[in-house]
Amino acid sequence: MAPRRVSFGIKTSQMGLTYEEILTAWREADQIPYFEHAWLWDHMVPLRGDIRGAALEAWTLLSALAAQTSRLRLGVMVTSNRLRSPTLLAKMAATVDIIAGGRLDFGIGVGASRVEMENSGVREFEAYGVPLVSPGEAVRDLAESLLIIRRMWAEVEPFDFDGKSIQLTGAICEPKPLQKPHPPIVIGGAGTACSPELGRRVLGTDEAPELLRRTSPTTLPARTDRDGPALPRSLRVSAHEQDAADNDDLVRGERHLAHQVARHEAVRPLDANPFTRSRTQ
Repeated sequence: MAPRRVSFGIKTSQMGLTYEEILTAWREADQIPYFEHAWLWDHMVPLRGDIRGAALEAWTLLSALAAQTSRLRLGVMVTSNRLRSPTLLAKMAATVDIIAGGRLDFGIGVGASRVEMENSGVREFEAYGVPLVSPGEAVRDLAESLLIIRRMWAEVEPFDFDGKSIQLTGAICEPKPLQKPHPPIVIGGAGTACSPELGRRVLGTDEAPELLRRTSPTTLPARTDRDGPALPRSLRVSAHEQDAADNDDLVRGERHLAHQVARHEAVRPLDANPFTRSRTQ
């Protein structure tokens, strides 16, 4: 397998943060070449703690950050498919891509679903009047949404759609996103329900390897020959403000990240460690 390049980005959760704090972080990252992309989180209320805490809405915030940055690719990691209709989301994403000058990566996932285990999405969905559906229905609806969104970005004439969950008459999106044929699509998920096969089925066999990035928990699933062409993978490592005061924590975090990626992918190392100077100053 050919070596794969590793890229680094930031993700700022809006939970408990002001617009000014998030904007400062994004502007600083925009000036640091080692960071290539930046992401937001998509929840209407905090997932833990006081529900009255601040949680800025992701896509309106993303449009403001797109206007205040110039280099970073940007997106939502990942948008909940349950919180907005696919037609509205396609329109919002096209607008953000235009504001950003063609820098949007479009992230989407199934959103919360009705499961037996502890579910942090329950209070969010109840507060905003969004029904919880079964995991199978959530995956099916994600597939419908992706088909609709791609058609909204591609078709120049109004179209109809008759799906199991969504029916449309005369759907249209103008203007289109700047990126052609459309912004890169990022499907977030873990486990077999959101497998690479879902992306290939919805996005197309030839197109999927370039357009699908799959997020996962702290371990990355091993790739097998049955997976077909290799798909880009992403790994999130959380960092908190207090970590900056502990050099050993940062070193352990870097080593953990490198180990997790190297276990499953042949990667090309960075020429230099981008964190060394800031850590030792």
